Amino acid sequence: MKICDLTQFYSPVSGGVKRYVHEKIAYIAEHRAEDEHVLIIPGAKTECADFGRSRTYSIASPLLSRTSRYRALLNLRAVEEILEREQPDIIESGDPYQMAWKAIACGAALRIPAVGFYHSHFPEAYLRSAAKFLGLSATETVMGLARRYVHKLYNSFAATFVPSAQLAELLREWGVANTHVVPLGVNEKVFSSSPDDAAETRASLSIPPDRCVLLYVGRLAKEKNTLTLFRAFDLLTQRSAERFHLLVVGDGSQRDALRQLEAKTGDVTWMKYCPDSAELAKFYRAANLFVHPGVQETFGLVALESQACGTPVVGIAGTYMDRIILHRQEAWARENSPRALAVAIEKMAAGDVAELGVRAAQSANQSHSWRRVFDRLFCIYQNVCAEYKNTRA
Repeated sequence: MKICDLTQFYSPVSGGVKRYVHEKIAYIAEHRAEDEHVLIIPGAKTECADFGRSRTYSIASPLLSRTSRYRALLNLRAVEEILEREQPDIIESGDPYQMAWKAIACGAALRIPAVGFYHSHFPEAYLRSAAKFLGLSATETVMGLARRYVHKLYNSFAATFVPSAQLAELLREWGVANTHVVPLGVNEKVFSSSPDDAAETRASLSIPPDRCVLLYVGRLAKEKNTLTLFRAFDLLTQRSAERFHLLVVGDGSQRDALRQLEAKTGDVTWMKYCPDSAELAKFYRAANLFVHPGVQETFGLVALESQACGTPVVGIAGTYMDRIILHRQEAWARENSPRALAVAIEKMAAGDVAELGVRAAQSANQSHSWRRVFDRLFCIYQNVCAEYKNTRA
């Protein structure tokens, strides 16, 4: 079987979608000797990197953001030419924009199934927050249009993959049929609670050994709710000076707010990006708590990776991410506010975080490996392909 992934949610510094695709490529290389993989993404220039049974096509595309380095893939004819040349058995679209419609059209022309992965719940992450400034009526109108768009797009796919059961249920309520829950996974060989290198990593970052280290990994952006985290940390330092230290790995439009917090408190360490998974695992292990302020996550892959490394998570309750938290959440914030998040962090830090981390690591590695994820996903691929052929026989 030859699988083709195409997505705009990909850049040199991107996170979850890029990790998902690269882990799929690694899974094919290790466990699927008869399969091939093709990846089509936007890039700075048009080129093809050939790795034997895996090929990555980069299509020259204009830059959308200098911090996230996402690009808009506008040359859809190039996508079509690659698909015609590669002749995959199934196409998977990883975003809900023009690439998704092109995947559907090319699939129909080539007589192969196209499936979609609903990685981002974009109506909530982008549209609702933008429309609310126009009033309740405008917000309802925009969200109604978004629901109709999601219904039309994802019902045009042969199947829709969704990372959480709760979100899949919401899409079914919106009229999206043929959804499959496909939770994301963790590479247990990289993200693990050993070795015990926390003290060494903290020392390399010049973090005082007596601090309770709070870690955030991800974009510094409105949709990630990072301002709430920054304001919560400011409150913590005002109440308990020299108790907490914030380690941030990521960049984005709210970088200036982070730099101001760094200058004000003196207890912030910032890294723009960490391209090395093994190095990132060291940062997870060096932290006492992973803080995830997001309220619009469809899964929360970084939270799963942190737990696999033995570091428990604190955040704001009531999101699609709740299902992958593998330890107690009684202390989590019950509202989206800096004060509530600061109180939640204090409560979690006062408990036995080491014990929570040990249990979470055991559960993550036993139940959420990428091997388990892709074993199931490839069964779905085969069923979708077989059903597609039967309906067109």
